[in-house]
Amino acid sequence: MDLIATLQCSDQPGIVHAMTSAVLACGGNIIENQQFTDEPTNTFVMRTRFETTQGIDASRKSLNEGLGKFSPTLHIRPTQSKPRALVLVTKESHCLRDLLYLLELGELPIEIPVVVSNHEDLRSLVESHGFTFIHLPVTTATKAAQEKEILALIEKHSIDFVVLARYMQVLSNDFCAALPGRIINIHHSFLPGFKGAKPYHQAHAHGVKIIGATAHFVTANLDEGPIIEQDVAHVSHTSTPDDLVALGRDIERRVLAKAVKLYAQDRIFIVGERTVVFS
Repeated sequence: MDLIATLQCSDQPGIVHAMTSAVLACGGNIIENQQFTDEPTNTFVMRTRFETTQGIDASRKSLNEGLGKFSPTLHIRPTQSKPRALVLVTKESHCLRDLLYLLELGELPIEIPVVVSNHEDLRSLVESHGFTFIHLPVTTATKAAQEKEILALIEKHSIDFVVLARYMQVLSNDFCAALPGRIINIHHSFLPGFKGAKPYHQAHAHGVKIIGATAHFVTANLDEGPIIEQDVAHVSHTSTPDDLVALGRDIERRVLAKAVKLYAQDRIFIVGERTVVFS
């Protein structure tokens, strides 16, 4: 059996030795190992992939016993098990289309049991790919009730994380608190001064020379959660607002897909207000 173990704890001597000893104790062989110490917070993180003939229960027991003295956050799962994502969308389709396309190619190791939207626009796209689409319209009066419906769907479908694929609603503090480190959003973060409607048109009016996007975890502080992945593209005075929109869509879909894949492979660790991401 091929397993992935992730560990996070205070840095101290002997952690790597304890991990390798625990893997050996359950008949395991380490295939891949990455580690990092964040000095400002004295936090140690490690991702270890190993093979064993003893199965996940014996491996979990061995690692818990061998590493328990370090009081770690420890997670072990079969490499082939795919995290389950609930995707939230509104009207824009580019990020969702890319996720569905990569799923069809077998390049995105997740499952999507359900796609939820506050509009009906993307129903045909979702259902044409064989996925369940649920329409939950949101108003000021219904927002709290609809978020409870989404949380119920997360419970019903054993959802591991939520992906905001251009979901144009601000999530409440209570919803964010219910899923810490489990909601990924995409944002045109390289246009920080251009909030509200048509940010790319505002950017064009101000003559920007770089546009980009950031995938980040969602927190109660709007668009300020720990950053997972970013990318940029250079533009010039010849670029029209439509050019910026098209280029922005391309960056957004790529950055979000990369972040989702990194999450699905257990390569992201939240350390304080930032992340450690193993490639």
